[in-house]
Amino acid sequence: MSLAGLSGMLEYQPDEYTFTCLAGTPVAEVEQILADNGQYLPFDPVLVAAGATLGGTVAAGLSGPGRYRYGGVRDFLLGVQFADGEGCLVRAGGRVVKNAAGFDLPKFMVGSLGSYGALIELAFKVFPHPESYATLLAHYPSLAAGLAALIRLTRQPVEIYALELEPVDGGAELIVRVGGAEASLVRHIERTQQILGGEAATVMRREEEIQFWRSAREFHWLPPGDSLVKVPLTPRRVSALEEALSEYPVRRVYSSGANLGWLSWRGELEQLDQILVKLELSGLVVLGKPGMAQLGVRTGESFARRMKQALDPHNKFVGE
Repeated sequence: MSLAGLSGMLEYQPDEYTFTCLAGTPVAEVEQILADNGQYLPFDPVLVAAGATLGGTVAAGLSGPGRYRYGGVRDFLLGVQFADGEGCLVRAGGRVVKNAAGFDLPKFMVGSLGSYGALIELAFKVFPHPESYATLLAHYPSLAAGLAALIRLTRQPVEIYALELEPVDGGAELIVRVGGAEASLVRHIERTQQILGGEAATVMRREEEIQFWRSAREFHWLPPGDSLVKVPLTPRRVSALEEALSEYPVRRVYSSGANLGWLSWRGELEQLDQILVKLELSGLVVLGKPGMAQLGVRTGESFARRMKQALDPHNKFVGE
């Protein structure tokens, strides 16, 4: 079922920092409208240039590097309208930041993979776009050293917009994005360098910096033909995952302060599924061959089944 015809902005109130769109609207169109008013979606939607839609972003529960500073897509979703399994239009949440209390059904649709209904409308809150950014790249001789620096940085009173760690040539590269008013940016850079112990070898600014994160959001590092898998983590669990993957040709980027891993996977997904089960981790196949979408352990299945029965009693929508 294609929702491509459900496209367009329905309501946008720049003064209220909210908008409502049809679910099939390309994220690129939304970002352009917001940018014209100095606003943006702080969770950094991914695969925008590849054609991601707003509804697809919600259904897949995908957020980009900006999630570290402001939270993910679920933190900005205010309301939804969707068609349930009996063909009824259901509206939940609202179009303003302050909504009535009760079960937060819009948040439940985030990451639902279309199992409970077809998204029709989505309402979001947005933020003013920061005046400027800078990105610091610090190289460490080992992943353990890079991870230690990352954890040290998270414990300091520094406003960081994105924090990534990537294994590189036996070592690791820590990627730190700071932002704010142009007048204060130099101070933020210097403070971050001090915390890193002077390890920051490169500082990117302006167009080079923008292109770097644009490429990261599109996963240009993903080898052709590989699947892209999202794995929720904590920094303390990175080492165990690294050990389990050591014998496989896997590229990894640990995002959101190492609370999320993006993995490339070349082999059969069943193999990765077994690895994640042993580590008691879950995974979502974002790009790759049709088939398995959810890997590893699954939590909340009992509650999900009850919601499925309530919203789609006749199993009209496919769910794993």
